[in-house]
Amino acid sequence: MIPKIPNPSRAGHALRPLAVLGALSVALALSACNKQDDGKTAGQQLDSAIAKTEEAAAQAKAKAASEMASAGTAMKNATQSAEASGKDMAAKAGEKIDDLTITTTVTAGFAKDPDLSVLKINVDTRNGAVTLNGSAPTAAARDKAGTLAKEVKGVNSVDNKLVVKAAG
Repeated sequence: MIPKIPNPSRAGHALRPLAVLGALSVALALSACNKQDDGKTAGQQLDSAIAKTEEAAAQAKAKAASEMASAGTAMKNATQSAEASGKDMAAKAGEKIDDLTITTTVTAGFAKDPDLSVLKINVDTRNGAVTLNGSAPTAAARDKAGTLAKEVKGVNSVDNKLVVKAAG
């Protein structure tokens, strides 16, 4: 059998529509690359997108800086408030310690004095003001207790409520 040789003119004729279709596809693709949108080329659109991105980044950076400044101010205010509160608490604690020290010192002074050591004298101190409650055998013992209390460092005033009762 003799092989059939295709006719070259006929084979070219069958391939021609495919070549035209391919060329048309390439032409459309190339024209799309040069297509202008709103009067801008692809390069101009890319530049515009980059500029918008940079602007958005700058705005975000400014907003973050503003929020950081606000947070810094809030932290500073909170720190100052905590510091003031701490100082106030320390002052109050100092007052309590001072009042306790005054009460202890006054009571110890009474214990050292032979005329007052046998007496039951209740000593209360608030903000440096001492109040004496109980009884004393004589007016002289009552006055001596008041005088000893006034001599203690930190005492602002003494309210001597000791009642004179003769020993019976």
